[in-house]
Amino acid sequence: MRNADAGTVAELVQRQWGDHRVGLRDHGLALSHHQVAAGAAARAALLVDLVPRGAEPHFGVLLDNAPEFPLWLSAAALAGAAVAGINPTRRGPELARDILHTDCRVLVTERAHLPLLDGLDLPGVRVLVTDTDAYAELLAPYAAAEPGEATLGPVGPGSRLLLYFTSGSTGAPKAAICSQGRLAAAGASLVKHFGVREDDVHYICMPMFHGNAVIADWAPALAGGAGVALSRRFSASGFLDDVRTYRATYFTYVGRAVQYLLATPERHDDRSHCLRLGFGTEAGAVDAARFEARFGTRLVEGYGSSEGGAAIQRTPGTPAGAIGRAGPGDDLAVVDPGTGEERAPAVLDPGGRLVNGAEAIGELVNRGRSPFEGYWRHPAADAARTRGGWYWTGDLFFRDAEGFLYFAGRGDDRLRVDSENLAAAMIENILARWPDAAGVAVYAVPDPVAGDQVMAALALREGVSAFDAAGFSEFLAAQADLGTKMAPRFVRVLRQLPVTATNKIHRVALRREGFGGGAAFHEGFGADEVWWAEPGGSGYRPLTGADRAALLTEYREHGRENQL
Repeated sequence: MRNADAGTVAELVQRQWGDHRVGLRDHGLALSHHQVAAGAAARAALLVDLVPRGAEPHFGVLLDNAPEFPLWLSAAALAGAAVAGINPTRRGPELARDILHTDCRVLVTERAHLPLLDGLDLPGVRVLVTDTDAYAELLAPYAAAEPGEATLGPVGPGSRLLLYFTSGSTGAPKAAICSQGRLAAAGASLVKHFGVREDDVHYICMPMFHGNAVIADWAPALAGGAGVALSRRFSASGFLDDVRTYRATYFTYVGRAVQYLLATPERHDDRSHCLRLGFGTEAGAVDAARFEARFGTRLVEGYGSSEGGAAIQRTPGTPAGAIGRAGPGDDLAVVDPGTGEERAPAVLDPGGRLVNGAEAIGELVNRGRSPFEGYWRHPAADAARTRGGWYWTGDLFFRDAEGFLYFAGRGDDRLRVDSENLAAAMIENILARWPDAAGVAVYAVPDPVAGDQVMAALALREGVSAFDAAGFSEFLAAQADLGTKMAPRFVRVLRQLPVTATNKIHRVALRREGFGGGAAFHEGFGADEVWWAEPGGSGYRPLTGADRAALLTEYREHGRENQL
């Protein structure tokens, strides 16, 4: 196993120079580690010439998982620049806002994503389209560059390398900062934890604009001298074929990816591959066990805030349903968000159901040293995240008497849908345009398998007697800025929205009631109408008693009934 320790990611890229083993694989392409380092050096030199003097050394990458993505990550490290991962599910002004907020003066994209940029006002942003002759001609003069020759300034452990977006309760996504030193340390830690070898192949099928793919997959491969293989986008049907083709040994996942893999037809050769480990979040104990039984590959569940402030890893002996205990160096506690006092230990019945949720559930905080490096140009969010000297995750947990931590939901108005962090306020702003709505509140309800689903509570305006499901579907389809994960799965139609004494929407009450009517998920939904977009269906239809029973069964099968 290679010595993975390095002070910067730039050092790790420079180590690839002269290594002629295959380092980067894509369908129809294989580059050696040396070629990756050479390609990164060329792009770093080009970047130095393109970024105006005095500008922030930032550029955006709006790409699928194409070879250009890791090449530009490596180039950023060499040049002392920072990459803003631009999410292609964002639309219109919100997409433009992400690019401009992070002070990108260059945007690297591909022809497939050019329609997303149509009509956007991006002053001062140079767009490079990687799969064009013009791009090849622009890059050609820099082919002889070597690592370390061209930089935008001093390169050290504190140099910004990643600006990746995470959502919170304030509306617009915030760009979390990750330095070269933190990313290099994260890669080295995973190399040691999982025993990454030089002959390993890390399969990257999660989107590289997301921290999971870069921090938990690309970084340990780079630190351990392993190869990287790419899937442009996650494909459940193509996963096993890719794993075999690339002889992949390791992959990462988030959200429902594991469930999608388990939903593929079983094959006689499901265990015929080299894959030995998957590392990620939100698969759940039930599906992790099913995955290992079917594919013979162990899944290691972990929890880590996108900003790096707290981490939990599942270890042998972790009870079913638990995430694990605190990671090395963390002092994690579950506290009352208002007072900071620790919550009572969880009491679980013989079936594992939490019986004292009111006393046990609180916000997870890290009271120890936190590697959180802040948000780009958002001091108020920095202060809120680190108030009182603690790192506040914004996520709800409970903790049993043995110290094992259990995820209980997202705090405030956060939602995590298919591994995407969303802010309820942004979805509300879009839904509020619907002419029939007098009021809108968006909140998370637990997904039966992993993460959340979007619930929209709608109060109809005076004179509208009934919810127009077809009209609502047509309205959603016409909203250009409604991202692919934002459309509500459930719509709860209310006579009026609950409010607090100060006339604010009573979000706590809505989240507590979930699907409607207090504890009515087990007893019926009360008088409120609930509609839903059934997976695989078309449009919205009423949620029936049979639908509720089927959903409850699904929650129980995946060990998530506690979250209702």
